[in-house]
Amino acid sequence: MTRNEQPIAVARVAAGTEEDEPNPYLMGVFEAVQDELTLDDLEVIGEIPADLNGVFLRNGPNRRFPAEGRYHMFDGDGMIHAMHFENGKARYRNRYVRTAAFHEESKAGKALWTGVMENPANNPFGNTHGLGIKDSANTDVLFHRGKVLATWYLCGSPYAIDPLSLETLGAENFLGTLDGDMMAHNKVDEETGELLWFDYGPDGPPYMRYGVVGPEGTVTHVTGVDIPGPRLPHDMAITPNYSILMDLPLIQDQEARAAGKYRIFFERSLPARFGVIPRHGNGDAIRWFTADPCYIYHVVNSWEEGEEIVLDVCRVKNPQHQATYTSKLAQMLAYLRLNAHIYRYRFNLRTGQTTEGPLDDDNIEFPSVDSRVMGRPHRYSYDMHLATEQTLLFDGLVRFDSQTGQKQEHFFGPGRYGSESPFAARDGSTGETDGYLVSFINDERENRAECAIFDAADVSAGPVGRVLLPRRVPPGFHATWVRADQLREGGSL
Repeated sequence: MTRNEQPIAVARVAAGTEEDEPNPYLMGVFEAVQDELTLDDLEVIGEIPADLNGVFLRNGPNRRFPAEGRYHMFDGDGMIHAMHFENGKARYRNRYVRTAAFHEESKAGKALWTGVMENPANNPFGNTHGLGIKDSANTDVLFHRGKVLATWYLCGSPYAIDPLSLETLGAENFLGTLDGDMMAHNKVDEETGELLWFDYGPDGPPYMRYGVVGPEGTVTHVTGVDIPGPRLPHDMAITPNYSILMDLPLIQDQEARAAGKYRIFFERSLPARFGVIPRHGNGDAIRWFTADPCYIYHVVNSWEEGEEIVLDVCRVKNPQHQATYTSKLAQMLAYLRLNAHIYRYRFNLRTGQTTEGPLDDDNIEFPSVDSRVMGRPHRYSYDMHLATEQTLLFDGLVRFDSQTGQKQEHFFGPGRYGSESPFAARDGSTGETDGYLVSFINDERENRAECAIFDAADVSAGPVGRVLLPRRVPPGFHATWVRADQLREGGSL
């Protein structure tokens, strides 16, 4: 076991009391880790398959300095945890995403930003839309043109990361062609090499923009998208010829914003709207399809089928719980207890009609598919089962067959919680189950984590290999798998 870098100075995060209530997102498995490590010669139970070659990366919040006011899980500084597999060996590495805000707070030696539950008026700066909340790049992580991009859920600068060293290369502006920010959940089309993206903001029309980064690494297309007012879209979808954008009735409260507060509310009287836009089309070419009101955090996949666009998502029927909260902390905890189901929309491009309905009733979220079929028909998705806890935790892994509705499930066991588990194609892989799933799993009883490897063809059999780590990997948000051939093409190997 080696540690080839001194840990950076990090203020210890106390469990603390906010409004005299212990905040569970600062305790237990969620407590921030305090150092940056590089570890090899790790203990393995079972085996690491020799044909599993590439790197598994997962982003998430890891608060560096305690800040004034209430802490929300979205506030934590971005940290990438990675497991690099090569020829039956594994190496773990974790690094903070060194954002502009990270550097400012490093110089000050303390927190300079408040969190999303506090007034941002005195924060040093925010994003280009004038939202004064800290861009921590803590949400998603995706691979494009040899780099990993760490992104933020409220629109921020995509930060370029070396996929193996995890060195932050800086804010990615795509050779000076990106004007503004990007949303967290952008999409990469591996067949064309394009990156499809959107952003949004509360400052005035257009409240949304949509764009394309071409295979040469520059923004080749950008257009405004006309929506009625400020919204909070979270994800998008792509097909070979179209992109699907969302205008959902989760709305930013402008009166609260004028008073220096960030507040959202679910407007049940408004429908959900889905905008189908030609991949390189202008905003006036978008076609809107209406559906029952809901919220959608994450898309499973989308594709073209005859004259229809098919969209599979994890649909949240009621993102704003109807209750009288005893505190702001209780309200936050309620918002983060998701209740989502796999759901299918069909948008008929000839008739303009929407058909919608559930595919399953299990409470699952954070879906992923084989990245090679993104935007094309898929059969299998790999999803996280939501635990019945007061915090956002995943207690199992589910392989869902969208053709038959059948599921393969593996539950991690008491006190064990996993992370988003992307499909990792084996060397020479020929299909959606011809490979593995990888997941960081925390064991709260042993106060440590492991990286578990599952055979995608037999998820219910449990892990074929477990790489044990000497400490926790705090629960986080999104993950990706980068194949060895992608690393070679990008110059990382």
